[in-house]
Amino acid sequence: MSSNKIGVIGAGKIGAAMARGVIRGGLASKENVMASDVSDALRESIVQDLGIKATPDNTEVCSFADVVILAVKPQIVDPVARQIAKKLGKTKLLVSVAAGVPLRRIETQLEPGARVVRVMPNICCVVGAGAAGYAAGAHATEQDMEKVSAILNSFGIGMPMEEKYLDAVTGLSGSGPAYVFMFMEALAEGGVQVGLSREVAVRLALQTVYGAARMALEHKKHLAELKDEVASPGGTTMAGLYAMEQNGFRGTIMDAVVKATRRSQELGQGN
Repeated sequence: MSSNKIGVIGAGKIGAAMARGVIRGGLASKENVMASDVSDALRESIVQDLGIKATPDNTEVCSFADVVILAVKPQIVDPVARQIAKKLGKTKLLVSVAAGVPLRRIETQLEPGARVVRVMPNICCVVGAGAAGYAAGAHATEQDMEKVSAILNSFGIGMPMEEKYLDAVTGLSGSGPAYVFMFMEALAEGGVQVGLSREVAVRLALQTVYGAARMALEHKKHLAELKDEVASPGGTTMAGLYAMEQNGFRGTIMDAVVKATRRSQELGQGN
């Protein structure tokens, strides 16, 4: 994998984070990574931040790279895919991170036999803690999937699956950081309401969520079991949990995942 040249079309947050991940993970040297973007500011930023080459020309990236990461908005996937189709051919691997855009839609814009893998990463890849699902296109090889796995695991975790589940990944881990940020904000606001300074409340809220997530990952217990370890009968935690249940906390979060999943499906249909 370290001998591969990586191209990134779209130097926004996700594209830049993936470029950073493959470099930090030792999958490619700076000299073997190139990005493209129509924005002068984004090109200048990624060059300054990562020391890689950048260009406004998407086809130049495809000529340079063996693996091309397509990190553009879903609304412009079709024209960009048509633009780079000949340069990709069947010899280069295209990794799409466009939310909601199905493999078949991308493949129809490319040359027959084009190799495509669809990925749904999340914003946490910017700090090397991403969570992603990925699925193979009709002509992607086992080696292609291994390459994508290595890329995703260089800045978090990547989980292979059937494409039909990627919209659900979008609704859960793709959109999930925003739900968690809102929860942390509300947790801190609760602390302010009962007298803590905002600085102290925010710091405690952030560390609490970080610590809880780390416990869940490392202890590998059922989440309900971990919850019960904190909640003593008749204690403060049970009082708080009771308030959350009364206000439909769990149902609200579940509905958020469902609604976001449905929106991902709509985007895939071009709506």
